Amino acid sequence: MTKKASPAAARRGRPRQRAEQQRSIETRASILDAAIAEFAERGFEAASIRAIADRLGLQHPLITYHYRSKDILWRAAAEHAFAQIRAGWDISAPETSDLSPLQRLRQEYTTLFRYTVAFPEFHRFMRQETLTNNPRLKWVAEAILAPLLERLLPQIIAVQKQGLLPAVDPMLFHYMMVSLTATLSEFGPEMQVTGGLSSADPKVVEAYWRLVDETVFGEVPKERG
Repeated sequence: MTKKASPAAARRGRPRQRAEQQRSIETRASILDAAIAEFAERGFEAASIRAIADRLGLQHPLITYHYRSKDILWRAAAEHAFAQIRAGWDISAPETSDLSPLQRLRQEYTTLFRYTVAFPEFHRFMRQETLTNNPRLKWVAEAILAPLLERLLPQIIAVQKQGLLPAVDPMLFHYMMVSLTATLSEFGPEMQVTGGLSSADPKVVEAYWRLVDETVFGEVPKERG
């Protein structure tokens, strides 16, 4: 007959269990960040789970323990990236807030931009999949991008109806904004060579996004006092 643990022993075990769960969450997050970087640099076909493990100094079986195949790992990495963007939206532009459609849209694209500055591999990771017609692109469009667009496109239309944005297909406006958020991550090395501007310099980052923000959405009203 199995002896049950005492209540005191169970309480002592809970912090240890929580710590182990937290370590597992952190390990998976680091694996997914490294996977995004590997897929961004090499593309899906050339990337390998072993190379991702090498980036982290981990044993190869530890990654396959969490993600059984490269395809599963790629999908998990995509979900991880977009989950962080959605979490940023929930903080900067929660759907329960009283932000106007213009303010909400402005905050959401600003959040996307700041994510790409922090993780420039993200856009390269996505761009790799647009080079060929493959099942991953179809999957990410249906499973991840469609719900995001269901949130963004009605907001774009609402702002257009107010006469505050050009009357173009909202999908065109969205992808224009995506390309603008990707400029520093895409052209950072070239800007460094041609103009001596570092995409990692906070002053360059702020100046660039102020230019985009004021050009697209208009000047931010100055606070009184």
